[in-house]
Amino acid sequence: MGANGTGDFSPNDTCPPPERDPVRNFAALVFGIFLILFIISGNLLVCLSVCTEKALKTTTNYFIVSLAVADLLLAILVLPLYVYSEFQGGVWSLSMVLCDALMTMDVMLCTASIFNLCAISVDRFIAVSIPLNYNRRQIDLRQLILLSTTWIFAFAVASPVIFGLNNVPNRNPSLCRLEDQNYIVYSSICSFFIPCPVMLVLYCGMFQGLRRWEEARKAKLKSSIYLGNRRLYCPPPVIERNQEDIKAEELNLYACSDCSFPRDYKNNGIQTVSYPHIKYAPNGGLRRKPAKINGRERKAMKVLPVVVELSVTPVSFPAK
Repeated sequence: MGANGTGDFSPNDTCPPPERDPVRNFAALVFGIFLILFIISGNLLVCLSVCTEKALKTTTNYFIVSLAVADLLLAILVLPLYVYSEFQGGVWSLSMVLCDALMTMDVMLCTASIFNLCAISVDRFIAVSIPLNYNRRQIDLRQLILLSTTWIFAFAVASPVIFGLNNVPNRNPSLCRLEDQNYIVYSSICSFFIPCPVMLVLYCGMFQGLRRWEEARKAKLKSSIYLGNRRLYCPPPVIERNQEDIKAEELNLYACSDCSFPRDYKNNGIQTVSYPHIKYAPNGGLRRKPAKINGRERKAMKVLPVVVELSVTPVSFPAK
């Protein structure tokens, strides 16, 4: 109350005016809750599908599960506090220790997501470059080290915040943010600017390797088609006819210098073509499936030779 006894506030009063309530941002609250539920449900389905389905338990899917776990923890531990801060109008009303923990988790989980993407590219490059040494069904020591290194490096990038780097002089307690500008540059380089060119180089290498595979496959396919359709014997060359050529043609002595003939081969003037896709039986006929014989046909097969033998064999009658 003022010194003059009235209810008006004068500049000479020592009591400050009452604080105003912060503006509530309900749109940010609704959108934030929807985003959190969407991220949690999607990444949880990824983890459950890989854990429950045996066919999905491959090496690449384990890296995808690690990426889904990072995004899932981000939606559970980080986004709710950010949504609450935005609901309060951007004002941080909680403790500074919780703010430092929030910044640490934010940097670590975002870095882990990007490092997992980089680890997936490294794993795919190894699978394309050295496929014989790559284990697709069971995670081995190399892939386990790659997954562990991803999370260790992510924690190493974010650890300075939790160890007191964010405690700068004249810190505003109503704002929760990274205070050290040098650390912002350092974390940006480690989390974004280094993994990006690494992934680009690895994916370019994978593209080159897959293109070489495709060219080798096409060349092998062409060679197999050529070998399957080529002729066994070459046709006689077309040359000018003279007396010797006519005699050679009459005697069928044409020979092809580019073809290899068996030792006991004799040129009889007949051009032979091989069909490697047709299989022949040992007796010279086509290989066919054995026919099913019923009881009547089996009896006929037993009786028929006897009838033929009786019809062919001459019958001698005794002389009277």
